[in-house]
Amino acid sequence: MKNKYFVAFFVFLLVIFFLDENNLFVVRSLHHEVAELKYTVDTMQEGIYRDSLQAERLKYDLDSIERFGRENYFMKAENEDVFVVTRVER
Repeated sequence: MKNKYFVAFFVFLLVIFFLDENNLFVVRSLHHEVAELKYTVDTMQEGIYRDSLQAERLKYDLDSIERFGRENYFMKAENEDVFVVTRVER
């Protein structure tokens, strides 16, 4: 403890790691938040790509339009019955 450089270095580390506004814990939580946001961006971009492919298919393919309407909006052809089966969780 007699060396003033050692004391100054110790005080510097204390300020940087614990007392500063951007201390070690804040930086760590910000890195974690950035990683979560990057994952969210990747997920959203994948969804946008999938939806754009489906939109292109729906523009030109009549079978895709019919299938989309039947699956999502329970549409049916004339003289046809639609049964909606749901799964009950216990």
